[in-house]
Amino acid sequence: MFLGVDVGTGGTRAVVVDRTGRVVASEAAEHRAIHSSHVGWAEQDPEDWWRAAQAAIGSVMTQVGDVEAVGLTGQMHGCVMLDGDGQVLRPALIWCDQRTQPECDWLEATIGREKLIELVSNPALPNFTLTKLLWVKEHQPHIFARIRHVLCPKDFVRLRLTGEYAMDMQEASGTLLLDVSHRRWSTEVAEAAGIPLAWLPKLAEGPEICARISSAGAEATGIKAGTPVVAGAGDQGAGAVGMGVLQPGMVSATIGTSGVVFAATAEPTLDKLGRLHTFCHAAPGVWHVMGVTNGAGLSLRWLRDTFTPGLSYNEMTAEAAEVAPGSDGLIWTPYLFGERTPHLDAQARAAFVGITASTTRGHFVRAVMEGVAFSLRDTFTLFDDLKIPVTEIRLGGGGARGALWRQIQADVYGRPVERLEAEEGGAFGAALLAGTGVAAWPDVAAACASTIRVAEVIEPRHATQMDAAYREYRKVYPALRAIGRQ
Repeated sequence: MFLGVDVGTGGTRAVVVDRTGRVVASEAAEHRAIHSSHVGWAEQDPEDWWRAAQAAIGSVMTQVGDVEAVGLTGQMHGCVMLDGDGQVLRPALIWCDQRTQPECDWLEATIGREKLIELVSNPALPNFTLTKLLWVKEHQPHIFARIRHVLCPKDFVRLRLTGEYAMDMQEASGTLLLDVSHRRWSTEVAEAAGIPLAWLPKLAEGPEICARISSAGAEATGIKAGTPVVAGAGDQGAGAVGMGVLQPGMVSATIGTSGVVFAATAEPTLDKLGRLHTFCHAAPGVWHVMGVTNGAGLSLRWLRDTFTPGLSYNEMTAEAAEVAPGSDGLIWTPYLFGERTPHLDAQARAAFVGITASTTRGHFVRAVMEGVAFSLRDTFTLFDDLKIPVTEIRLGGGGARGALWRQIQADVYGRPVERLEAEEGGAFGAALLAGTGVAAWPDVAAACASTIRVAEVIEPRHATQMDAAYREYRKVYPALRAIGRQ
């Protein structure tokens, strides 16, 4: 059996998977809420991730007793800054933090936008790890001077489990410091940004064993000391493995806190405008492109917490199901933390458009669900423009668990979508990477073929109505951008 650990934004999940793909045990522990002391800021305490990881891992280990290997995944781009002893210097700036646009502008002015995309396959965005480091350098130089190690969230948990500083290729692609085409740190970008290469961890491919559980890690979690730990992947890479998205034409659409449309590619495929991310895949020798919307599941959570805190998600979606497709013209743009694909606009703002006296709570809920799906369809539109093939769409995250959201996605994308038997997201994929690392399967593709099965195909039923609604949705962002900007 293999353990996958997913250090997410809202919590950490631990999943144990056997060689047939059966989920033997699954437990989760919540994180404390994101701290946001200013508009657009988002921070979390890395030690809180470790607390949650200990709780979730410890719980599954009491159920299974032993595992053969461990794989890690988690929220991407977060900047964990450590001193020479591995102690946290300040709260981590996480993926949805939007404060670093000035640092993005400085990077592109210093290196050149086209040159930066040539070097690391992506433009400078506030989400990426490097821009967060540069913000600390500018605004908290006393902390920057003490940095000796930089990690991403799941790699911090690995450090606590093993004592090793390591990162996988897929996660590293989202730091803006990796030469994605050649799968190595970019000396040129690091030197231009003033980041010592010595701060960056060793790199490994997703299924490669890069560490082993230490005695301290064993005592904290119940995993046997010496158990192999593979490099793993960021949440999107591991989630794609968990859905078997490894071949060109295969695409996943995942709605978690953020939303991602992910396509595997046989070689690096660049969008010269930088609207799509080009990353290394979790599987060696494979790459991927993905479009990201920042406020996907976050939009529904925001709606619940702000306006209906006593209502469950099931109760909310039951009300939404009573509303006709298209929400009677009510539109939601999910730009709660700015937007990445396709707008690359940290200042984008969310909005409801089309409220009338007849608008009900169910309308608001359905409009949020449809607006998130519209934002993901923007990525499919870019795939069409760049001739990236789409032959099969598999759903992941919260967007795969509810019947209404599955149907909305099929209708908005205008294509059949698939629900898988096991939907444990990135943790499941991390477990498959762990098994591959100890030769339970000869490679990642074989692991997927042995364990992943389609449970249901959902056909579009209202594609014509949703296509018309999408055209209206596309009109909203330009109007919003003109408001409050001179």
